[in-house]
Amino acid sequence: MNTFSSKKTYINNKNNIGGSPASPFNDYNYFVSILIPLSDMNDYLLETLDHIFKMDFKNFEVIILPDDKLELNYPNTTIIPTGKVSPAKKRDIGAGYSKGDILAFIDDDAYPDKMWLTNALPFFNDENVGAVGGPAVTPDGDGFWQKVSGAVFLTKLGGGNPERYLSIGKVKEIDDWPSVNLLIKKDLFDKINGFDSEYWPGEDTKLCLDVINGGKKIIYAPDVLVYHHRRPGLIKHLRQIGSYGLHRGYFAKRYPKNSFKLYYFFPTFLVLYFILFLFLAIINKKLLLPFSIGLLIYILALCFAFFDIYKKVKNLRISFVSIYYIFLTHIWYGIKFFYGFFILKNLKSKLR
Repeated sequence: MNTFSSKKTYINNKNNIGGSPASPFNDYNYFVSILIPLSDMNDYLLETLDHIFKMDFKNFEVIILPDDKLELNYPNTTIIPTGKVSPAKKRDIGAGYSKGDILAFIDDDAYPDKMWLTNALPFFNDENVGAVGGPAVTPDGDGFWQKVSGAVFLTKLGGGNPERYLSIGKVKEIDDWPSVNLLIKKDLFDKINGFDSEYWPGEDTKLCLDVINGGKKIIYAPDVLVYHHRRPGLIKHLRQIGSYGLHRGYFAKRYPKNSFKLYYFFPTFLVLYFILFLFLAIINKKLLLPFSIGLLIYILALCFAFFDIYKKVKNLRISFVSIYYIFLTHIWYGIKFFYGFFILKNLKSKLR
């Protein structure tokens, strides 16, 4: 994939910029539709809306997609009850009512940085760019266990893609991005039939694959920033992780173009390694010593992950507990990935 040194050089590079001076995406001459799917009213939604209306860019509408009716009084805001359907269907419904040139997806438990749209929109000057995504950072106001859950993903060992959770790295081309912070051109969204998906999670992976198959680029930009509240407590964290693992395992065989990657298989390899380790301990203890080298390597990797996380969060307690979380994350994700890849014949996602 191509890596671009900065947004400025990417936008100003004549080889990358497409379109004509009359293009509706030039000179910020566009309207943005912000879509928020949710089940029902919650305090996070009010926080999301508060930050949306404090953004630097003002030329937008908000479309809220709850299961049932909501009573809210915000300008340029439309509430569309959808019934109990998947987030993917909610976004498709919202897009059908939208008036924007750009669709901006965000979750009800996330809120945008002040410069979210201002930083994202210039990339759409390139006619070859179909979508833009950025990191979803754990808010400072989250509780201890939420921050531990978020810290798991701050290192490559924990989640594989720390740029999804930290504003790091350079502008680059990507092939998959979470819909908690994803923007796409409306005409492209319509052309690829939207999400058109029963999956949750995983609907964003399929959408990104459709964007790429449609000949368009998806760009990661570290300053296209939102803040995303994490799951409180180990059980809720593992429940989310298990769902990710199941879907990614199934997608690795169903949509290999952007899901069949070695690091997605690592937790499953780890689980199989531990099972083999215990088996050898029972049948032939002499084999344990050479086999323990792999275990030592994993422990050292956890140690490096601890220092990496501490460097980012500056909190010893969160860093220590996150290592315990990483181990359990690997085990549960690995088991669910194995099931999704090797056993599951058809995936039907459950709603929230």
